[in-house]
Parts: sequence; C-alpha cells; structure tokens
Amino acid sequence: MATEYKNLINGKMIDTGEWLDVVNPANEQVIGKVPACGKDQLDDAVAAARAAFKTWKNTSFEERQAACMAISGAIKENADELFRLLTSEQGKPHEQAKGEIYGAAGMSAAQATLKLEDVISEDTDERLSRTRRVPVGVVGGIVPWNFPVMMAVQKIIPALMSGCTIVLKPSPFTPLTTLRIAELIADKVPAGTVNIITGEDLLGPMITEHPDIDKITFTGSTATGKKIMEGASGDLKRITLELGGNDASIVLPDANVEKVAEQLFWSSFSNAGQICVAAKRIYIHEDIYDELSEAIAEVARNVKVGDGSQQGTGVGPIQNKKQFDRVCELIEDAKDNGYKFLVGGEVDPSGSGYYVPITIMDNPPEDARIVAEEQFGPVMPLMKFSTEDEVIERANNSEYGLAGAVWTANPDKGVEIAEKLETGTVWVNEFLHLSPFTPFGGHKQSGFGAEYGLDGLKEFTYPQVITVKKDNVPA
Repeated sequence: MATEYKNLINGKMIDTGEWLDVVNPANEQVIGKVPACGKDQLDDAVAAARAAFKTWKNTSFEERQAACMAISGAIKENADELFRLLTSEQGKPHEQAKGEIYGAAGMSAAQATLKLEDVISEDTDERLSRTRRVPVGVVGGIVPWNFPVMMAVQKIIPALMSGCTIVLKPSPFTPLTTLRIAELIADKVPAGTVNIITGEDLLGPMITEHPDIDKITFTGSTATGKKIMEGASGDLKRITLELGGNDASIVLPDANVEKVAEQLFWSSFSNAGQICVAAKRIYIHEDIYDELSEAIAEVARNVKVGDGSQQGTGVGPIQNKKQFDRVCELIEDAKDNGYKFLVGGEVDPSGSGYYVPITIMDNPPEDARIVAEEQFGPVMPLMKFSTEDEVIERANNSEYGLAGAVWTANPDKGVEIAEKLETGTVWVNEFLHLSPFTPFGGHKQSGFGAEYGLDGLKEFTYPQVITVKKDNVPA
C-alpha cells in the first residue's frame, strides 16, 4: 500500500481525505498519496501565514537564522532517507539525488548568513536619510518537478530570512520528499511561518490570484510564467519568475577535446537533461567538430540509462509521461526531417518506465525543433561553427537567456565571448555551478527578478526610506 503523506498548515500535519497518487517514473508504480487541496485548505494556509507574519516580521536576524539552520539540520540529519525517497519520485540516480539533498541543506545554511543592512544615503547637519528593507508579507511559492527539494528551500529560506512567511506548493509529480521535510520541520519553525500544501495544477492559479498573498515566486516553464504574471497583475503582487532556457555552449578550437568531452556530456545529461540551465545547444568549432563529437558520443555509449535506485545508473527516466511524450515527439520530428543521429534515437514504448535513450544529433540545422525548442530531456544537438561572430549571433538568436558556457584554453577569450552573450549566467570552462551568494536569473523570456545572494533576498522585500530633518526640531 502506498504511503500517505500529509500537508503542513499552521504547524500541524493535516490531510483532506481526498488523495492524489504519486508515481515512480522508473516503473510507473504508485508509491505515495498526497492530499488534494482546494480553496478551503489554501485559505487556511494563507490565514496561518498572515497571522504568523504579524510577529515574524519583527523578529531579529538571529531568530530568523536559527529557524533556517533548523531546516538545514533536519535535511542533513535525514539525508539518507530523503535522497532515496527523492529518487523514487523524481527518477534521478542516487548520487545525483544525494547531491540535491546535501546541496539543499548547504544552500539553506549558506543563505541563512545573508543580511540586508540599512543604507545611509545622506547624513548631514540638515538631514539623515536611511533606506531599510521591509518584508513584503505572505509569499506564495510554486515549485517544479526537476529539483523539488532544492527549489523548495530556495524559496523558503529567503522568505524567512527577509521576515516573510510562505505558502509553498510542490509539483503534484514530486511532492513526497518535500512533505517528508515538512514533517521533520513542523516543530522546528514557528507555526504558520512555513506552510506546504499539495494539489493539482488548478491550485497554482488559486495561489497566484489569492488576495492575501503579497508575492509569488515561481520556477517552471515560460508559458506558465506568463500566466502567473497575468494572474498576479490583478493586485500588483511582487513576482520572481525563473523560467525556461535554451542554453548554448560554445567550444573554441583550442579546447582540450579529451578533457571537455565528458564535462560537455554531463552538462547536457545530468538529471536526464531536465535542468533549466543544462547545455541544450552545443556549438563546436569546425576544426575540432569531428573529433569532439565522436568523443562525446563515446562517453554516451558507456553511460547506463536505467532505474536511478540501481547501482551504476548514470541517467534515469524522464520524470513524467507528459514530458516523456514531448521528448519522444522531438526525436520523431528529427527523424521525419532526416537529421543524423550519432547515438540513440530509438525509444522502446513497450517497457514500463519513462526511459529515453541518450540521443546525440549530428549538426542539425538551426531551425530544427530539437535546436530551437528547449528539449528538457536526454537529447543533445551538436552543431558546427566557423567564426566567433557567427556563433555568438547563433547563440543569442533565442527568445531565452538563462545561462550559457564557453570552453577554451584561453580564459580571457572565454570572458570576452561571455560578455557578448545575452544570458543571466555564463560559465567559462565549467557548468551548472550556482552559488548561494551570487544572483541567478534570466534575461529575455527566461525570467523576471533573481534568486540567490543579496539580490535574491531583496526580492522578498520593499525598500523603505526614512528621512529625518535634523534642524527642524523645536528647542
């Protein structure tokens, strides 16, 4: 029998009596049930957050930090149980699941050190002018299924550190680990400061439009982000949107083929390619294209696709049926157009589990769907380029601008190209590195606002300016 997981509202674990099934993508078996919440439960959670905000907004930095460190500690102390549960609902291999759980604990602890100091803009005989940051209020957090735990804490922690309270909605595909964490922290954070509720996709718009929620922080697709922006506009909620990407990696002719092949492979295929900042278009200089594309293909041939809970698995299943069907459709489109495959391309629909074989395309055209659209699966198009100006133009020719990378033996040249790319983050000679102290956000249709660092923390606050006229006080 599938385990039943409860929601956290006002410090108590509750259920509705109505349940949603959660499926293991490796075998399509139901592994858990979570409450199906509607308007009533959302109203309860928001009311709890609103009541808690009255006192939480006045807490000291030390009190906020203690609560966040308690969350970090609960995750770390239960990491073994949590990473196994995460693999069973999300599909990623154990090692990658472990990385997410320990990463979430570390991210929580690191972000709990961030402090927004007052800024004095004028201090003269005549006037003192000071800008302080005040919390926006109740936050609605909506989390995706690719990194459910990491994305949850990167909304909860800055909300608490800024003096806000939060109502968080995990994805209905991957709510189990987050609800287990909810149970672990229920008595470690003040009642009502953190509320975690589950429901189908209809719960998202209810959160976005709720009159007592002051800010929305969302990670997910650009299409949904636009709907959230629209829904939040009714009462001018503050919003942070971390949306889709079609990230380009540029490999210059001086790159060490042997060294970068495996790194380029994992920059695309970690988490089965289901990462917003995965390398989704790889441009390789024509001088090394044949050698490097074969080296990447060779790495692919030696990586096992399978159940993430089994030893030796490098790439797990796609997380859900809808995304599985979309990736299969992109592969079929490539076949219909006669594009060349270096590896993969054959999906077996007869077995159980949402498995897509590692698929690498050989120089498809720029207007191919597999290049122009975000794949979000284990499919990598490799493309040839000849000049720097040409590849920069091709890399920037996208409605997205989340991240990108440059690979070269000359870091100065890498930085020169990086500065011409229209993205929020550019890595030179590495990939997927995010710091709790560095802002992360997209340009163009990849998002709105930032997460992480002081910039991310400011997103949960308003600036308030207090000006005192010194020479106008009665004697």
